[in-house]
Amino acid sequence: MDSKVFNVFFREKPAMMLVNLKNTKDSMYASSLAKEIDCTYSHVVKILQQMEKAGLVNFEKQGRLKLLTLTKKGTEVAEHIDSIRIAL
Repeated sequence: MDSKVFNVFFREKPAMMLVNLKNTKDSMYASSLAKEIDCTYSHVVKILQQMEKAGLVNFEKQGRLKLLTLTKKGTEVAEHIDSIRIAL
């Protein structure tokens, strides 16, 4: 992948957050996602809150922890981003 071309059109971390969530079969914690994309937890949470408002992700509270899942719309967007990433 030519990351320079990809980064012209997409912000790398938010795009990779969606792709990683899509490629995860189960729910995921924000802290795990932050480690996978090499980003701070606070930055990931800030982006996830924006994605939740846009209808791309769901937070499911389990005790003190919040599990992340993609919505149908989020899955579709992630699939498009991933196909573009692979094509480059």
